[in-house]
Amino acid sequence: MTRFIFITGGVVSSLGKGLASAALASLLQTRGFKVRLRKLDPYLNVDPGTMSPYQHGEVYVTDDGAETDLDLGHYERFTGVASRRSDNVTTGRIYSNVIARERRGDYLGATVQVIPHVTDAIKEFILSDVTDEDFVLCEIGGTVGDIESLPFLEAIRQLGNELGSERTMFVHLTLLPYIPSAGELKTKPTQHSVKELLSVGIQPDMLLCRSDREIPVGERRKIALFCNVRQEAVIPALDVDSIYQVPISYHEQGLDDQVCKHFALSDAPPPDLSRWKRIVERIRFPEGEVTIAVVGKYTSLLDSYKSLGEALQHGGIANKVKVHLKWIDSQIFENEGAIHELDDCHGILVPGGFGERGVTGKIAAVRFAREHKVPYFGICFGMQMAVIEAARNLAGIRNASSSEFGACDEPVVGLMTEWLHGNKLVQRKASDDLGGTMRLGAYGCHLVPGTKVAEIYGADVISERHRHRYEVNIDYRDRLENAGMVFSGMSPDGLLPEIVERPDHPWFIGVQFHPELKSKPFDPHPLFTSFIAAAIRQSRLV
Repeated sequence: MTRFIFITGGVVSSLGKGLASAALASLLQTRGFKVRLRKLDPYLNVDPGTMSPYQHGEVYVTDDGAETDLDLGHYERFTGVASRRSDNVTTGRIYSNVIARERRGDYLGATVQVIPHVTDAIKEFILSDVTDEDFVLCEIGGTVGDIESLPFLEAIRQLGNELGSERTMFVHLTLLPYIPSAGELKTKPTQHSVKELLSVGIQPDMLLCRSDREIPVGERRKIALFCNVRQEAVIPALDVDSIYQVPISYHEQGLDDQVCKHFALSDAPPPDLSRWKRIVERIRFPEGEVTIAVVGKYTSLLDSYKSLGEALQHGGIANKVKVHLKWIDSQIFENEGAIHELDDCHGILVPGGFGERGVTGKIAAVRFAREHKVPYFGICFGMQMAVIEAARNLAGIRNASSSEFGACDEPVVGLMTEWLHGNKLVQRKASDDLGGTMRLGAYGCHLVPGTKVAEIYGADVISERHRHRYEVNIDYRDRLENAGMVFSGMSPDGLLPEIVERPDHPWFIGVQFHPELKSKPFDPHPLFTSFIAAAIRQSRLV
């Protein structure tokens, strides 16, 4: 029997519903339950694929090619359960499906309304693609009180009635602000948030109360009384020094015990938190430290690189070192003197991105890494910039560029027009819609024996997740390899360059895919582990 836990948020946004959901799922998982996590987003975009990183943060891509909310990255990192297209839905996608059904005549002439047609579509999504999971955790995006989330709240209210309390639970995350002038935590915002939830017919079974300090028993008792929740189900959600401490902290506050009590599972075995304790210990007591420069174009909002930042930390955990991230806007390198910002860095990473802004600075960072023998890691756009830098400065192709920036004489990087996905030929053209038209999801890659990446992976064939519309032009391969750049990973048909490296450099690798999407604290991605190890060696030379 699958049980459903619905996680909502109130008072303010960005309280950490995604982390709370991921941490609870991890705790249930360590108690022997099979879990799945889902995110229901109230915005009208069909998916976040066309949204600016400044609007939404990173786009998290699944193996099956879905562009999803960044919270799905938290879900995977905390549980190791691979997310699927069926684990993220938006208002836009729900309405698109409902309207398509109406056009086909599926509603048999009925007047299509939010209730029951839209709410039925939401419930259908929540219940779909569920097999033998013990728990499905559904996070509702946005903040209670927002008009956009009302259909989702109504849908989960209906499910609560239809499935009963033995199969559903409502968890509400709120904020307890501390007022310095009064010298006390205030419970009124939480009371009002629960009142807002009650107004749509949902009585929370548990409250997670975010606070930057301990919550006195008196305040917990008061919250329980006014919000009609058992006192032991008022769980402090206290600030911690690492997100990987969150499962431990929640367990100490009784979160998973109360969930098991709600579902009459009190005989479930206690969680084994040894894995999380080992990870937190390595973070708190490193044996060294390195500095990595991340030269990107969205550095003013670090959620744009959420998975990347975590993957670099995972590389540090694997090597028992603290990784200091130096986030640098690539545009500053358009001033030549600014390149010295990289002097104290033990590794340089250029991440993915779109558009021409900041390109000059990224190429300058690549050249600095190559010439000064600093470990370099180029991801997606970062690989393309490494190829363009080599073409211009080593292969004598002075006008080398990307057709992404406009028409050019030497399109070393060009628009992908067709590629194989399994046995299916996928075709695209420049006039296609932007949404969902990139090369998305997991694709195989064949590694060249004897190369550094083959050594790092310890395999001949790998599978990694992609999200890109442009590719390195294979027609330039010979000229680039004559300039010292090795094409060490190719698509199975041998037409699409996936990985490049430089044998004349201590550690210089560019990949067309996004390895950060598969890295986990308990299973760091081998490329990040190797990159940080190279940075450690570099730190001993500086």
